[in-house]
Amino acid sequence: MTMMRTTYGLVGYPLGHSLSPVIHNTALAALEVDAVYELFPMEQEALADFFTALKAKESHIFGLNVTVPHKENVIPFLDALDPFATKVGAVNTVVITADRKLIGRNTDGPGFMTHLTEEGFNPAGRAVAILGAGGASRALISVLCLLPEKPREIRVFDVDQQRAGALVRDLSARMDTSSVKIVASVAALNIETADLLINATPIGMKADDPCLVKEEWLHAGMMVYDLVYNPAETKLLAMARRRGARAVNGLRMLFFQAVLAFQHWAEIQLPEKIKAKMWEALLTASQPKVLS
Repeated sequence: MTMMRTTYGLVGYPLGHSLSPVIHNTALAALEVDAVYELFPMEQEALADFFTALKAKESHIFGLNVTVPHKENVIPFLDALDPFATKVGAVNTVVITADRKLIGRNTDGPGFMTHLTEEGFNPAGRAVAILGAGGASRALISVLCLLPEKPREIRVFDVDQQRAGALVRDLSARMDTSSVKIVASVAALNIETADLLINATPIGMKADDPCLVKEEWLHAGMMVYDLVYNPAETKLLAMARRRGARAVNGLRMLFFQAVLAFQHWAEIQLPEKIKAKMWEALLTASQPKVLS
């Protein structure tokens, strides 16, 4: 009987743009592990059967990442959540134990904080402005609110005011969100006085996307963090650089959350030389393709 190859993968829909296979397959190859990381594009209706099959002892899948729109949708199919994922109410990593138990974790928040630390930015006592109240924003707001030394204020704007309000109400049942304020317009984010501006929306991925922020609101004393990493420099980041602000995209956050996910699956600390290979592969894959 042919043995199925050990598999890891990403669940979401759609998945055509994902760089996760590049990161994880580089690590598997560097560690000389006979395994592969694959994409599992699926819509909501397919989740129940897929996750039920994961619990069978003959399943060859031993770890998963989860991306939009399923970071909350998968929770009913899991056996347990770690403390941070429980607080966030969203999962981006599923660890599958030897006895086929499915444990949900969230490495988005820690990945973001690892990148902020690398950049030398401490959010303690700072003013934070966030565009968007979707899944990414959920993880970032959570990790900021759970810090021992929190930001002074976190202002959030989303075009869907009801979604933004529901998000904060949901989080407030599990953590102190007293520093979080939902505002009714981009202007009300008070970006002129913010120390950190985060774009947690997909706006900026397309060349014809508008920029929600006025250039004169940006200033040299702030960091502008755009979770969009393709293109590497969005209109927002280009404006930030012109204004002398520190401009950072989300590629390092993608990298750090992937490293943490891999370490949870493998129950090891990845050597720095392996991380360097993963980063180099991601950086290369994220570059625009030039047609000759």
